Amino acid sequence: MNEKAAVMGRPTYIRGWLRVLLRVGGCLIVVMCSGQNGYGDVPPTWVLEVRLPSPESARQLVEMGLTIDNVTRDYAVIYADASERAAVESLGWPVRVLEIQPAPTEEKTVDGYRDSGDIAALFSQWTSVYPHLCRAYTVGYSVQNRPLLAIKITSNPDVAADKPAVRYIATIHGDEPVGTEMCLNFAEWLLTGYGTDARVTRLVDETVCWLLPLMNPDGLVARTRRNANSIDLNRNFPVYALDFSGPWTPGGLLNTAGREVETASIMEWSASERFVVSGTFHGGSLVANYPYDYEPGVPSGVAAISPDEDLFQYVALRYSMYNPDMYASTQFPQGIVNGSAWYSITGSLQDWSYRMFGTLELTLEIGYTKKPAISTMPTYWAKNRDAMISYLETALEGVRGLVRDRVGGTPVEAVVWVEGNSQPVFSSAAVGNYHRVLLPGTYAMRWEAAGYIPWRQRDIQVTEGPATRVDVNLSTGDLNGDNAVNASDIQISVNALLGEGSPDAADVDGLGLSITDLQWVINRSIGKTAAPTG
Repeated sequence: MNEKAAVMGRPTYIRGWLRVLLRVGGCLIVVMCSGQNGYGDVPPTWVLEVRLPSPESARQLVEMGLTIDNVTRDYAVIYADASERAAVESLGWPVRVLEIQPAPTEEKTVDGYRDSGDIAALFSQWTSVYPHLCRAYTVGYSVQNRPLLAIKITSNPDVAADKPAVRYIATIHGDEPVGTEMCLNFAEWLLTGYGTDARVTRLVDETVCWLLPLMNPDGLVARTRRNANSIDLNRNFPVYALDFSGPWTPGGLLNTAGREVETASIMEWSASERFVVSGTFHGGSLVANYPYDYEPGVPSGVAAISPDEDLFQYVALRYSMYNPDMYASTQFPQGIVNGSAWYSITGSLQDWSYRMFGTLELTLEIGYTKKPAISTMPTYWAKNRDAMISYLETALEGVRGLVRDRVGGTPVEAVVWVEGNSQPVFSSAAVGNYHRVLLPGTYAMRWEAAGYIPWRQRDIQVTEGPATRVDVNLSTGDLNGDNAVNASDIQISVNALLGEGSPDAADVDGLGLSITDLQWVINRSIGKTAAPTG
């Protein structure tokens, strides 16, 4: 650790020892303190394989509130503290201990997987070699003050642009590090392939690709699933119907109270971007898992259907079909599964991201072995590379456009709805761009923003391939551009209805010029925001 890091108060944890630099009498002193990577006072967690009397028995484990990692027809893998282990053993089902976390200090090793220090060095190298393609960011810190590092890869990375933001996150569980390597390999592939590989070049030119390779750096070093506070980060996000009741409101505050610092950092980062598609890498199984993981009233083992169930099946297939082993699964048809149909959990990143912001988020289980030998990473990379790019390319399908103020042309942060679908997406405040992934078909859509008259458009045709473009100019009711809604605007609307002036200019709701447009302008002139009736 360098002197600067010590002054900043960010200690370095190495192989079970806390190394702290102290300045005494002008000299630097290294103090080594045993502490099992800061996990010394954390009670042990048992990783248990529980044989199930029947496939339905997994539901009983869910109802006990246990942390379940995997469920098959014959067994479940759970993470349990001492009391939970006793409760499981009291069921009388066969139980086998697979692992105890954290392991004794002398047994800990990162096994060649890259940690936050390695990632920082790589990011520094890449931003130096490819300044026209990438920027590195620290989106937060772990409990033990390790940085959560992200890299943004896109052409002209300093310019806010009309591009969909896409994302991969890895190692939310510290004992599942394969995804870290996949993210780093993917970043290197995009940077080195730009300008020579047409598919890579298109993704870098047309999206903003974010990669956060290591969400739980403390857990990686300690070789534990949980963070340094012994919290499972993929059970720590707000729970629908318990912590929030609906999607985000533009301009609203995000409540991160009581969340782990890693969780809160991801929440705040998510609110600052408009991620269209996102995936989080896991290990222990082989499947593309999609929302919902949990729906109130739906029991574990039964599919919890979101408004975008068919779309989720499509985007999940876009990953699995390019991972041959995943697609050939004998447990999950075509290598995809609804989260709740597999087993229900609360507090998952994918459910929160989708319900809050409309992000199409997948949980990507990319191998049965959580910590395979580092020498196997080329094989994992070969099986996941094309799947990773295929999934992100779905962000370029459906409907996209810009939402702007009709008078000034400035970007508008709007809520974008598909009629008949209760899950919206949002346009960005910086550019006004929105990206709504949809399957081929005919749609009606609605755009809403505070202070503006909602705009509707029907018969929007979506085909296979690039997204259909629908730009929207929202009106406040100010038809003459004087930054006020008054009698002059009412007169312009009346004149248009009488056949004088431009009907398009007086159409403020997108449904064609009608008496409703006049009523909208009148309502706005007297401060009413409700939709006209009658």
